[in-house]
Amino acid sequence: MSNPLLDFSGLPRFAEIKDEHITPAIDVLLKENRAVVEKVRGDDQPPTWQNFVQPMVDASERLSRAWGQVSHLNAVMNSPQLREIYNQNLPLITQFYAELSQDLLLFEKFKQLRGSGVFDQLTPARKKIIENELRDFRLGGAELPSDKKQRFLQIQEELSSLSSKFNDNLLDATNAFSLFIEDAETVAGIPADVLQTARELAAADSKTGWKFTLHMPSYLPVLQYADNRDFREKMYRAYATRASEFDDQTGSDKDNMPLINKILALRQEAAQMLGYENYAEVSLATKMATFPQQVLDFLRKLAAKAKPYAEQDLQALRQFAAEKLGLAELEAWDLAYVSEKLREERYAFSDQEIKQYFPEDKVLAGMFKLVEKLYGIRIVSAAASCNIQCWHPDVKFFDIHDANGQLIGQFYLDLYARPTKRGGAWMDDAVTRRRIENQQTGKHVIQIPVAYLTCNFSAPVTINQQIRPALFTHNEVIVLFHEFGHGLHHLLTQVEDLGVSGINGVEWDAVELPSQFMENFCWEWDVLTGMTQHVDTGASLPRALFDKMLKAKNFQSGLQMLRQIEFALFDMHVHFDFKPNGDKTVLQLLNDIRKAVAVIIPPDFNRFPNSFAHIFAGGYAAGYYSYKWAEVLSADAYSMFEETASDGVVNAATGAHFLEEILAVGGSRSALESFIAFRGREPELDALLRHNGMEIV
Repeated sequence: MSNPLLDFSGLPRFAEIKDEHITPAIDVLLKENRAVVEKVRGDDQPPTWQNFVQPMVDASERLSRAWGQVSHLNAVMNSPQLREIYNQNLPLITQFYAELSQDLLLFEKFKQLRGSGVFDQLTPARKKIIENELRDFRLGGAELPSDKKQRFLQIQEELSSLSSKFNDNLLDATNAFSLFIEDAETVAGIPADVLQTARELAAADSKTGWKFTLHMPSYLPVLQYADNRDFREKMYRAYATRASEFDDQTGSDKDNMPLINKILALRQEAAQMLGYENYAEVSLATKMATFPQQVLDFLRKLAAKAKPYAEQDLQALRQFAAEKLGLAELEAWDLAYVSEKLREERYAFSDQEIKQYFPEDKVLAGMFKLVEKLYGIRIVSAAASCNIQCWHPDVKFFDIHDANGQLIGQFYLDLYARPTKRGGAWMDDAVTRRRIENQQTGKHVIQIPVAYLTCNFSAPVTINQQIRPALFTHNEVIVLFHEFGHGLHHLLTQVEDLGVSGINGVEWDAVELPSQFMENFCWEWDVLTGMTQHVDTGASLPRALFDKMLKAKNFQSGLQMLRQIEFALFDMHVHFDFKPNGDKTVLQLLNDIRKAVAVIIPPDFNRFPNSFAHIFAGGYAAGYYSYKWAEVLSADAYSMFEETASDGVVNAATGAHFLEEILAVGGSRSALESFIAFRGREPELDALLRHNGMEIV
């Protein structure tokens, strides 16, 4: 156990993991996995779960847990050394799994198991795993002729490398830019806590004044509050051109557009090798939606509903900008600023005012109290435990207990932005729930699931020699609830087989259901009133201010929905009917989509695709529509809480039903079956439109 990456007896040993541990650990685990594969391949006995599936599950889990720790560190504590080692080992991991998915003998054994009487005796969860395996073998190229398998393998390895490079370029571009300001007039309008952080960043570089970066806690307040228009424009241009040919900070070798073109061409080639016309069809083979046109029709139907509201939103912005701010033309770098000013006038509050009521400790306590009541659990801090090692001093750790006091889950919480962390917010699994055999006693025990919850919020600041706690905007509270919803999906599962436990095996366009479902509670007075405390006065959020927030809930909802639809249409079209290396460029495709559905057209220099990591470096390729698809599910599911609310929507009985039919079952059955089991019918669009303030026709 001298190598912490080879210790699976408990939680990850992050404090002990060093760069030099990675390659030896991965070498050992790859050899172990290959030995197990060879053993089951050579076994002449008829395949069963115990002699065929389980040995590979056990070995693969050790590899995925070790590599998961490395991947997580690469995302949250990135360094040149770690990045180099990660990128050296990534092709080895990719190659192993790609070879596994192409193994015709293993495929035949799974088919043999599927067709045997043994299959009929398996649990529904294990049957689902085997069905998924057969599907994934086909998608992995197992049925390809031997002369094409090598090329398919090369494509998977290259795609993996290109995606990693895409993320590296984006992180480097984000970190490379900084703007030092010494003139107080230039930073007028920016909140004091943001300025204090900027001053501390400048001081850390031995400079006076303020340092601003492209990390969200710095960038967004400038766009939203800075009165100086030139300042806003500089920041917007830098952000909108990250990892592009216009990025002056990092150089042409960091331009992500060549990577995008290669990624699209390789995905198309791989899809056609498998017998599909395009990559979108490959992507949808594992989702609720069945074909690309179905998704496009869904998105355009939503766009038709949202566009009139978006046009009204934009007209209101333009009129306000001209009449109240003297802006005859509304530029991209004005939108957030004018929106904030309009909201302040229309609803008599600002994001900054609301933020003072959401200190970190109260938000966390309120969020935990909510899910404790909904699901009959208890969440406690485990920071004092001596066996917990975290990757950064800011990381927190919590235990989840059931109503009987039994430990059922654990999670890490990494809330604050820093240069070594990639942007955005996400949940990932560290350990997945399953039933395992205790090697000492021979008895079966339940492996406790563990999750990583990661955000990029502002950290606490020191003002007048006093530490001011981290304060969250209401939108950041929503983001936190969203990621915690993902975490609960992973942590509260009752499934005991790895392949469909928690979020595993859940269709990608349904995986956002539990996360978006949680967002709804951020608009409930009974929830918010218990999770607010003014940072200076200690007062709870006033009801009058909450009522203003509620009136403003759907402020610019048309613009926001149309923006997401624009991204989803671009993602689907670029993987469906776009021809890589054809006459039309990626940017031209995006412009065509914007002309068709958008009401706001960004400047020509905007290079949004170059930072669209969700689809070019994440798991959302031809799947970004999932956010809207799952939002239909989540809004409809939440409407049941509204319908059963006798004393507020925090209804324990309905919560228990949601836990039993959605969270607990994981991927052990189809998402549609789970939704119908909870809601009693198939999903409907009405609740989503109603929640967004749009007329139902």
